[in-house]
Amino acid sequence: MSQERRYSFEFFPTKTEAGHEKLLTVARQLAGYNPDFFSCTYGAGGSTRDRTLNTVLQLDGEVKVPTAPHLSCVGDSKAELRNLLNTYRDAGIRRIVALRGDLPSGMGMASGELRHASDLVEFIRAETGGHFHIEVAAYPEMHPQARNFEDDLRHFAAKMQAGANSAITQYFFNADSYFHFVERARKLGVEQPIVPGIMPITNYSKLARFSDACGAELPRWVRKQLEAYGDDLESIQAFGEQVVTQMCEKLLDGGAPGLHFYTLNQAEPSLAIWNNLGLPR
Repeated sequence: MSQERRYSFEFFPTKTEAGHEKLLTVARQLAGYNPDFFSCTYGAGGSTRDRTLNTVLQLDGEVKVPTAPHLSCVGDSKAELRNLLNTYRDAGIRRIVALRGDLPSGMGMASGELRHASDLVEFIRAETGGHFHIEVAAYPEMHPQARNFEDDLRHFAAKMQAGANSAITQYFFNADSYFHFVERARKLGVEQPIVPGIMPITNYSKLARFSDACGAELPRWVRKQLEAYGDDLESIQAFGEQVVTQMCEKLLDGGAPGLHFYTLNQAEPSLAIWNNLGLPR
């Protein structure tokens, strides 16, 4: 794995002006920790295209942290993707997170001209050469729509071989699942960095619903302890901070090339873990 570790934070574009102002406040706070980059998500079927674009340009231009837009091919034509790529390139954006993306409800299987993330990576390379550092997604516990683990690994390897520079994983709470995935990917010839995605635990019911939907395993012992706290948010957050900090220690001790924090547009939960780990500023 890479000897140079990198640390990053992810945001989602907001629907309201008040939410956007909060996002910028959080981003400025996190910028003080000198992350390598921010990333900004992209709604199903490109539903947040304009908000993602505006947020990325503001974070990169005003907050002064290199910012990577998520870009998905579901629901977008090649012409639309080409225009977005040109806009980002002209604005000086140098990193993109390339995803297949989720189908919005009611779309069925209609999914634009590009069907897979590997197709999108190839398209970005064909259109822009080496301008962008391309991130792709990795699923240590298997993509929820994959037929099996072997098939999912082959799809991941295909994305990397199509021209991706590195990968960011779906979040997980079992470090061994990450190490197993990396070991298997290396055997398929993947040499690029695979950075663990880290989800702070702050709300049990939301985390349980999201984990069930995206295929991230919430270990039974963690689930039962969180259930036992009921509505005691202070205890949930203290326990969650301990669990995730210990997992991050194991990941870094085991050679993970950095951490990517899913902030949910909040600073404190990610920074608590950051400070517990004694990460550089």
